[in-house]
Amino acid sequence: MIYLTIIICSVLGVILGINLPTISYSYSGYLAIAIIAALDSVFGGITSVLKKNFDIKIFVSGFFGNAILAMLLTYLGEKLNVDIYLAAVIVFVGRMFTNLSIIRRYYIEKIAKKYEKKAKAD
Repeated sequence: MIYLTIIICSVLGVILGINLPTISYSYSGYLAIAIIAALDSVFGGITSVLKKNFDIKIFVSGFFGNAILAMLLTYLGEKLNVDIYLAAVIVFVGRMFTNLSIIRRYYIEKIAKKYEKKAKAD
């Protein structure tokens, strides 16, 4: 089911990406930082699912809250002529790598246990 959802959303994204107008250069920084913040929330959500403590309210509030805060930091930095958005990028990307390492370790351990059981059975 999840693979079907991923395929449908990917096809929809390609179709919309081809047919929608491109984003203006003046807004591309806001979109980029919002995407980074949203990806951080997605990796955090996957990590919490693996740890079996996922809460949809926390996920949705973090998803939109992080994206809005990051865009506000970008706007403020633009007005002050300071690259404040770099702080958000560093924090969000650091957390993404941390969550990705947790996800990676989980699946490596799961695969290793599977092969250990298979080896013991043989």
